Amino acid sequence: MEPPPAAEPPPAAARQVETDDQIALLSKPRNKGGNSDLASAGFNIINSIIGSGIIGLPYSMKDAGFPLGILLLFVVALITDYSIILLIKGGNLSSTKTYQELVKKTYGLVGYLILSVLQFLYPFIAMISYNIITGDTLTKVFQRIPGVGVDNVLTDRHFIILLTTVIFTLPISLYRDIAKLGKVSLLSLVLTVVILVVVMVRAVTFSPQVPKSENAWIFAKPNAVQAVGVMSFGDIFENYCRDDNLATFGRFCYGVTVILTFPLECFVTREVIANVFFHGNLSTVFHIIVTVVIIAVATGVSLMYDCLGIVLELNGVLSATPLVFIIPSACYLRLSKERWNHPDNLISCLILVLGVLVMAVGFVMTVLHPQECSHGKEMFYCSPSNASLHNSTLPP
Repeated sequence: MEPPPAAEPPPAAARQVETDDQIALLSKPRNKGGNSDLASAGFNIINSIIGSGIIGLPYSMKDAGFPLGILLLFVVALITDYSIILLIKGGNLSSTKTYQELVKKTYGLVGYLILSVLQFLYPFIAMISYNIITGDTLTKVFQRIPGVGVDNVLTDRHFIILLTTVIFTLPISLYRDIAKLGKVSLLSLVLTVVILVVVMVRAVTFSPQVPKSENAWIFAKPNAVQAVGVMSFGDIFENYCRDDNLATFGRFCYGVTVILTFPLECFVTREVIANVFFHGNLSTVFHIIVTVVIIAVATGVSLMYDCLGIVLELNGVLSATPLVFIIPSACYLRLSKERWNHPDNLISCLILVLGVLVMAVGFVMTVLHPQECSHGKEMFYCSPSNASLHNSTLPP
């Protein structure tokens, strides 16, 4: 986050909703040794913003109710946009250039450490979520390979998580320069487009056979607060049948996309640790050690716990909400020299109060009314009588 020299922040524009990752990525200390071209930087940022979250919005819509979910989507987008503007204004007022510097100058070491913990937790929990999705998704892909039965090691989610970690995510995450992930991010974005096509095709060919949900169009549901925190991830392919060939292809693309997005999250967590404990510089040995430890802990947690919904909800209300709603507003209010009734101050107060409410109520709702963990369950409408439909394609 680098404020323009003497220019007003840009007007509200159409930015993607899932900018929690964007704030965490852009606010990290700049890699002094990196040589990032515009294209690589663009692919990385877009992949971090969109990632695999673009197809997870149905999860938040399910929590909130479809009409309210759409409304919340725009509200969260506007608040996120305004929070970024507040970060820019705060940077101008405090003569700082990064999120960390802004908070440290505004609230001292305590505020800086709180921000660092949140910036670490958000991508770290996202890494756990990615591993859970990888294990759930790719095991169903391998089950479709002839000769691979339910007792085969390739259908064991623990083995798949360990395999993909050792072969793919760990080696890619060891890059020191985020610019080297540009091509990886480009491939991830291409696969995301493929996934969207698969989902749209199945929306036409499969939805007539799925029984209508009761109160599917109800305006609001009790879990709307958790939906504000999530608005990302969610394994939409759990809704498709295991013998659906097109969905299997989509699962494969989804799994690869998640694997390719994982290193971006690891990069942020590593930079936070480097900044707090190593003054922003890691030797080659410590770079490897820190990376291995982060990935090992994230992998260990994902092997022991496989309920994705609760992980996402807690991450949303405890990490994303303070990063996007609370801290930017609190910093601006402390630095602002305007009268208390100035529009920026009033809006900042509103966002701050809203963020605290979402965080508190969302946490209580998640603990008292956790979402059902339907890991690995086949949907009731995936009966043998529908087998011909599962493998059908769009009519000419």
